[in-house]
Amino acid sequence: MTTLAETPQPTERRVRVWFGEHVIADYTAEPAKAIRYQAAMTRRFYSLRVTIEPAVPVVNQDAADS
Repeated sequence: MTTLAETPQPTERRVRVWFGEHVIADYTAEPAKAIRYQAAMTRRFYSLRVTIEPAVPVVNQDAADS
């Protein structure tokens, strides 16, 4: 089985820093690294919203059909 490096694994987490409705930083990593990144971004950008959620792989419909 071949996996792409850009495809998030089911256990990975996605951290995003928001400026209003715009994402200004997007990071996907294993849970421990994602939590550390979230903490660092929360300290750095204390007035902005920082979210963490499960990473969901994006499936290209053309690739799924072939």
